[in-house]
Amino acid sequence: MMYTIIDVETTGVSNKLTEISMFKYDGTQVIDEYTALIDPGILIPEYITALTGIDNGMVAHAPTFSEIAKDILTFTENCIFVAHNVNFDYNAIRNEFKAVGIYFNRKKLCTIRLARKLIPGHKSYSLGKLCKALNIPIVGRHRARGDAEATVILFEMLLNTTNAETVFSDFLKKSSKEATLPSHLPTSVFNILPNTPGVYYFKNKKGKIIYVGKAKDIKKRVLSHFYSKTKKSLAMCRETADIDFELSGSELIALLMEDAAIKKHYPEYNQAAKRSKKRYAIFSYTDRKGIVHIAYNTLKASPNPVLILDSITECRQEIERICSQFQLCPKYCHLQEAVASCNHFRIHTCNGVCKDEELPEIYNQRVVQALESLQQYKKDVILKQKGRYDYEDAFIMIAQGTYLGYGFIDKTEQINTTEDFEAFLIWQQDNSDVQKIIRRVLVEK
Repeated sequence: MMYTIIDVETTGVSNKLTEISMFKYDGTQVIDEYTALIDPGILIPEYITALTGIDNGMVAHAPTFSEIAKDILTFTENCIFVAHNVNFDYNAIRNEFKAVGIYFNRKKLCTIRLARKLIPGHKSYSLGKLCKALNIPIVGRHRARGDAEATVILFEMLLNTTNAETVFSDFLKKSSKEATLPSHLPTSVFNILPNTPGVYYFKNKKGKIIYVGKAKDIKKRVLSHFYSKTKKSLAMCRETADIDFELSGSELIALLMEDAAIKKHYPEYNQAAKRSKKRYAIFSYTDRKGIVHIAYNTLKASPNPVLILDSITECRQEIERICSQFQLCPKYCHLQEAVASCNHFRIHTCNGVCKDEELPEIYNQRVVQALESLQQYKKDVILKQKGRYDYEDAFIMIAQGTYLGYGFIDKTEQINTTEDFEAFLIWQQDNSDVQKIIRRVLVEK
């Protein structure tokens, strides 16, 4: 069996290749090597140069990827693609091939996954720390050749580990055939899907988006569509000829990205929510006894609405929440009508205002607190999230309860003010569906 053990360096966020190193290994020894700098066609960020030592001058006269694409195809042909964190290297190369109109498809092995299985118990499986623990030298850390050469030594060590033959065989079975794919979908397209959060787009032969989904593991979720036997899934999969994706870093951002994409593309197989044209609101008023009521009605019939929602059900759910939290009376929260005193089947927090056992003035103080709590949805919030990659963070920005969008920030950036965040903001449209998502998160916080 023949292997190509590969490492690449990239420009970071845009993930364009700046260097590639490949060692052809026959299971016993290295029989060939290929290493080259690559002109990425864009400027290399300073922090990448600081990490790798590769600067714009070094790649100025290097070949572009399209100029060496055939060399890489030939070198890796009939070989198993091996790398440390293989999905990163494989996807970076695969995307470069896709940009020049070539499908790249190889069986893969990941030395991180192999190491976790064959030599468990290490605190870290990053290449640097694992090699240090195993006394594997790395000459030229964060350069493609140095890292690839160290991975060769690690791979040879793993190959000679007890039970390696069985583990290697199992891993290759998993990566070579994961499911029966739609007839129009190339295996290579499925193979590049990542096991990370994001949104994915099913496209037909004409390139039209027919379905948008979100997932915390894109590849696993896409695979579940192919296993599904529902009429909708079968019809959708028959039409699917391509799958695209966007990384989100977190499930919450994936949910927001999905909502925006569905509203932008109106995909055929996404069930549009059947919403009432009416909107509803929670409001308050004071009766002749001086007791402050919390009530709900249509938006048009609600004086000075405190919170606007999409349904009566949502109104009742919010009122039930604050009724329990602030020990309010279900009768005066209009969760029960036409009763002398409250006897709600689930909420038993009333202190007796409906039975003249509590003074209205005392009760009203808690009502005011409850109404103020509904204003939490209208505050300025920066929700920090996990980034798409190890070197970045993500955030969601809300101003006075209005969703502004999300963004991604390199961890090396100095962020101190709201204006600093705005420089990285990907602006989005607010809507009632997004507000529901945001409200749920704010309540949990």
